[in-house]
Amino acid sequence: MTKVVDVVKLFIVGHKIYRLERVLNRLKSFARLNNLTRFRRVLKTRGKTMYAIIETGGKQYRVSEGDTLFIEKLPAEPGQNYEVNKVLAVEKDGQLQVGTPMVEGAKVVLKVEKHGKDKKIIVFKYKPKKNYRRKKGHRQPFTRVVVEKILA
Repeated sequence: MTKVVDVVKLFIVGHKIYRLERVLNRLKSFARLNNLTRFRRVLKTRGKTMYAIIETGGKQYRVSEGDTLFIEKLPAEPGQNYEVNKVLAVEKDGQLQVGTPMVEGAKVVLKVEKHGKDKKIIVFKYKPKKNYRRKKGHRQPFTRVVVEKILA
């Protein structure tokens, strides 16, 4: 049983009482951990009937029109369109068209929203008993794009 008390902003779950700020901080930290796996994942999908499987940045994505993706950095400025010609499969009106290896004449038009860097990861090399420690950080560049059109 869950109750919310508005006056003191406490969550009562079963026999435990949690402060609202603590619950929100936990949710934010979970969202940050979930952000690490945002490559190869569609941010939001709109449930269209037509989809395509494309390859960009060495990864494959299943996309529909209107989807927002985080992909490896593209050589395009924000606001420009970028065409992906490596289309592996297209599904339109229940008909699946699979390429060998690419679908002839098919392309996907992406609109670049912004460029950025992902959360920093720490690369730590260590050899025991040898006084060898190397600490290095890395932030992977990405491009946020929206799927404009699927042309097949």
